[in-house]
Amino acid sequence: MRVCLDACVLYPTVLREILMGCAEEGLFVPVWSARILEEWARATHKLGPGAEDVARGEIAMLRARWPAAETRPREGDLARLSLPDPDDVHVLAAAIAASADAICTFNARDFPKAALAAEGVVRLDPDQLLAHFRSDDADAVRAVVMGVHATAERLSGEAWPLRGLLKRARLPKLGKAVTR
Repeated sequence: MRVCLDACVLYPTVLREILMGCAEEGLFVPVWSARILEEWARATHKLGPGAEDVARGEIAMLRARWPAAETRPREGDLARLSLPDPDDVHVLAAAIAASADAICTFNARDFPKAALAAEGVVRLDPDQLLAHFRSDDADAVRAVVMGVHATAERLSGEAWPLRGLLKRARLPKLGKAVTR
């Protein structure tokens, strides 16, 4: 499965690390465009001074780890596609250019299912996508989540209840599933 990752799912560190961990486990092939990565970098300005520099460093590492993930939307697709928010057309165009099966985003309103279906793409929020991966390999997903949890605790220097960490990452269903 090829999945185009929208900026809104790359921006939160815990979520991004879980998604990319699942990609490393071979559960999906990630794709994005330069513009998606740029949106992520620019979104971090609200975190304060230096946050954008950190994001750009993380983007450089992501590009190095996944050199084949970056795709370039075709001009013809950019011109012909229509979505409720014209600023999101580039995400769908990137998915089409990469022959992605899905777009992973929290932004359901601006990615109507009918518009995506016409292009052979589905929209999944991260919890839905991870549920799909759990059905394929629950042990791999659990191992990724536990590794990200351990890293979050180590880097923050504090204990994080796993379910709370996943809820904060907007993954409540995953939190329930891995804490059963």
